[in-house]
Formats: sequence, structure tokens, C-alpha cells
Amino acid sequence: MTADPRLDGRAVRRIVYTEAEIATRVRELGDEITAWYPDGDLLVLGLLKGSFIFLSDLVRKIRRPLHVDFLVAASYGDAMVSSGTVRLVYDPETGLEGKHILLVEDVVDSGRTLNHLMSLLTERRPHSLEICAFLHKHIAVNLSHPTKFVGFAAPNEFLVGYGLDHAESFRHLPYIASLQ
Repeated sequence: MTADPRLDGRAVRRIVYTEAEIATRVRELGDEITAWYPDGDLLVLGLLKGSFIFLSDLVRKIRRPLHVDFLVAASYGDAMVSSGTVRLVYDPETGLEGKHILLVEDVVDSGRTLNHLMSLLTERRPHSLEICAFLHKHIAVNLSHPTKFVGFAAPNEFLVGYGLDHAESFRHLPYIASLQ
């Protein structure tokens, strides 16, 4: 692999998904979501920070009216493994009752964050509530709500790029890479 100056000398194990593969899959997801939600109020709710690049690209590929809001939950800090404790740092200001809610997540791994958020969002009585994950590791044994839309099945490795980080680094990479 040619050295990528954006890595500032830090090594990655491999490129998992290229920029071109990501663009193609995001376009396909936009088509799937457009078909799934033909009418009604759609709120695309991005889980920050990891989903922001994916969400930005995705909403531009959904061909129907929608609104966007965000929430922030923390479970990693600077670690490479989830702490298991989920804290809601920012709660959406938009009312959720009666709306179609599409929660956009960067990666589904342990499922703890999603289980916590789905429980919280369900209490707010949306018309429907679905999950769109850019990456799904398929290792969550107790995921309480299925992921309706999945960009890619992901290896059980620590992945960075396209919004995913390690200690706030690597988000700016236009591809998904596995750290060494």
C-alpha cells in the first residue's frame, strides 16, 4: 500500500472498503430508503460523531422530503473497546412523536448503544423506528432491534475512516481501514 499522507506516518493493517465502494453502496442505500418511506414525515437522526460523513452523503441520495437532527451518545472514550456504559450527551430537539425515524449509526458492534437508544426513542412514540448502519460487525448477541438498512458487513477489527475514529483521529479518511 502506498503511504497515505493523511495517516501522518501511522500504519493501517489494510483498506477494508475503498472510497468508490462506499460511494456505490451509499447510493444503493439511498434508493432502498427512498422506496421504504414513500410518504409521511421522515426524520433522519444521526448518531454523532461517527455517522456524520455517512449521514451527509446518505441524505443527499434519499429522494424524498426529510428532516435531519442528531444525538450524541458516548461509550468508547479513547479506548478501542466499548466501555459498556452509554451516556446520552446530546438529545435531539426535534419532536419524534408520529414521525418515521431513521436512526443512522456508523457501526454496529456490541449493540449496547443501539439497545439503549432504541429503548429511549421508542418511549417518544414515533410512527416507525428503523436503524441504518454503515457497518455491521454481526457480533451483537443481544441486539433488541434488527438493523433494517446495512451498508457493509464489517470484519471484527477496529475500523477507522469515513467518520469512524480512534481517539478523534482518522475520521477524515475517505475509505475504511483497519488499524494495526
